[in-house]
Amino acid sequence: MERISRDKYFMKVASDTGERGTCTRLQVGCVIVGSNRIRAVGYTSSHKGTWHCMDKSCLMDDGHCVRCLHAEMAAVINMELIRDESLTAYVTHTPCIDCYKLLTARGVTRIIVKEEYGELNSAYVQLTREIRIPLLDFEYLISSEEG
Repeated sequence: MERISRDKYFMKVASDTGERGTCTRLQVGCVIVGSNRIRAVGYTSSHKGTWHCMDKSCLMDDGHCVRCLHAEMAAVINMELIRDESLTAYVTHTPCIDCYKLLTARGVTRIIVKEEYGELNSAYVQLTREIRIPLLDFEYLISSEEG
């Protein structure tokens, strides 16, 4: 029997968590980890007490569904306040620039992404360079662990 790596395990939890998402456009999951322990999870879903996209429809603005909270936002909201701990976010899809800023402002020092989503414009790339927290490719990370 072979034990899976922590990175594979946490990304699997993020993927499974994403399956709870209620937006019909994209189901995203996010797991925030500190000291090899899950600190919070989140998935794409609407505010409590409001319609879910799957029940009503997506509420679109400029090509984006604005009905739902993003998975990264939900994870940060669900997280207890932890100080002086290095945090890693495992995200099924590339975070938008606002979620990137939220995660890094909350203390996340590593963001591992399973699938690319959307294009990273020049402002996004510049911001990641200024903040100095890159988006890490999950497949590359796993292949370098195994090789």
